[in-house]
Amino acid sequence: MSAPSEPLSPQYKVAHHFDKADTQFDANKLGVWLFLTTEILLFGGLFCAFFIFREKYLPGFVEGHHHLDKIMGAINTCALIASSLTMALGVRAAQQSKKGATVAFLLMTLALAGVFLVIKYFEYAHKFHDGLLPGKYFTGHLVHPAVPTFFSVYFMMTGIHGVHVVIGMGLITWVLLRARRGEFSSRYYWPVEGVGLYWHLVDLIWIYLFPLLYLVG
Repeated sequence: MSAPSEPLSPQYKVAHHFDKADTQFDANKLGVWLFLTTEILLFGGLFCAFFIFREKYLPGFVEGHHHLDKIMGAINTCALIASSLTMALGVRAAQQSKKGATVAFLLMTLALAGVFLVIKYFEYAHKFHDGLLPGKYFTGHLVHPAVPTFFSVYFMMTGIHGVHVVIGMGLITWVLLRARRGEFSSRYYWPVEGVGLYWHLVDLIWIYLFPLLYLVG
């Protein structure tokens, strides 16, 4: 969708190296999509590593995944799916110049992201207590010697994803504060939409992580 040709909100500043707002709008959108492509490549490499190690150490990965809490993982999945819905509703509200609804939906998205991180904290704490740690730091009971490899992959993938959730919360807070100042309207809402695209990708990655780590035996 192209930027509207009519005047944008007064908070919208056109950088000196762009000839008009439409050009800057399209460049911003292209930049976000390119960034999301690099994120897909990053996690694509991690998924490839998972499948390679799982093929090589299948018994250890089968044993390792039984130590994960499927209920916590499922609750986190529901929380992120719900946060994608509230984020989409927030973008729609911004497109319709509904300031109050935009702020409300962004706050709900932040709250659901917080739920995800709190549950992940308790899940990690349980792993630390039981010694289910990566590689040489593993001190838990094991049957197969490759179980520490599973937890190396587990902490790498879920840890990087968790960092992305924290970054996403920071970005949502940024657009939330701007929304409260009334900076977004039907003529200028791209920051909300751009952050929404990033958040949907973070949620989508978890939807793949959950079955691979928690459910596939």
